[in-house]
Amino acid sequence: MDKPLTSAMIQNLVDTLRSVLPKGQKVFPLHEPEFRGREWDYVKSCLDEGWVSSVGAFVDRFENELAEICGVRHAIATVNGTAALHAALMATGVQTEDEVFVPALTFVATANAVSHAGAVPHFVDCDKDRLGVDVPKLAKYLDEIAVADGEGPNGPVFRNRQTGRVLRAIVPTHVFGIPMDIEALVELAERYNLLIIEDAAEALGSRYKERPVGSFGNAAALSFNGNKIITTGGGGAVLTNNDEIAARVRHLCTTAKRPHPWLYEHDCVAYNYRLPNINAALGCAQLEQLDARVTLKKTLAATYEDALKEVAGIDVLLVPDDSVSNHWLNAIVLKSGTSFEERDRVLGALNKAGLQCRPVWNLMHTLPMFANNPRMDLSCAEDMAARVINTPSSSYLAEGSHGL
Repeated sequence: MDKPLTSAMIQNLVDTLRSVLPKGQKVFPLHEPEFRGREWDYVKSCLDEGWVSSVGAFVDRFENELAEICGVRHAIATVNGTAALHAALMATGVQTEDEVFVPALTFVATANAVSHAGAVPHFVDCDKDRLGVDVPKLAKYLDEIAVADGEGPNGPVFRNRQTGRVLRAIVPTHVFGIPMDIEALVELAERYNLLIIEDAAEALGSRYKERPVGSFGNAAALSFNGNKIITTGGGGAVLTNNDEIAARVRHLCTTAKRPHPWLYEHDCVAYNYRLPNINAALGCAQLEQLDARVTLKKTLAATYEDALKEVAGIDVLLVPDDSVSNHWLNAIVLKSGTSFEERDRVLGALNKAGLQCRPVWNLMHTLPMFANNPRMDLSCAEDMAARVINTPSSSYLAEGSHGL
């Protein structure tokens, strides 16, 4: 194993990062919301007109613009990204006690949404280049555990030979806005009749082989939390090209209320997940800035990459040539063999210097509520969890970066 990171190496990293960020700023949050467009005007119009709840012109506009940007037929705005994932899982046909493949390296909302749907998260490994699902490794794993069990209403049924549960779906995450190898996953999913619900929460504006992420699966989910590339305060959206799935999502997200001028008729247990008009107004103003924001974030990523080339023990997580990332969060990768203790030493030094850097999320199988869930070998995720650190990534940082 390589020698541990020395104090001098860590200080060099701190100094290098600070050298390319705006002068005069003492603390650099990981990712801040930015309001530099028509947010005040649009939100004020909601207040002036009284359309502040889940019906209004901005909701329709926001959904239509999202659908166009993401290259899908339908976008249904929701109160947050977790609600979007939950609704997408329910509407695509995930059932109680089904197993749903979920990355071990993802935010907890991905696994939580599967649990909310009554299904069982089954954790899968990532690759080291994109941090997305390792498709070749998953293919070998499925060859070992999947057993055919006749035909269902939507095609062949495969079960986990170890648990007996139906293998129903997979929820791949486009980590930090870097598109995973989604085309290969689509081919694998077709082989085992798995639904794909893309967790594109972090990836609005990212593209895989010129096609927007979120447009490959049966459905997808976006998030507009305050730390995302655009924000509605809270907020999320379901994306789909399937008319029937879109209709089911809308119905489930609107308390399953049947249309009627005055009666409250509901035909199933459902959810109050619709995004309020006042939040959608904020989102419309933010969407107008998306292209400019992606450009700035690309510049910041390039600045980091150039500056860190000569820093020992550090690599930059790069975007593969077949993809365009929105660069939601930039990431550095510590040298092979780094321990969690070493990582935390680096994080301590960075945060002490005002750089609010963060590690990746605690891996899903290490959380107490998921400790006994089924999982494949997760050696790559376990390795990368000790090595990946996110650096300050707000788009405005590019405007004040050294040399820009």
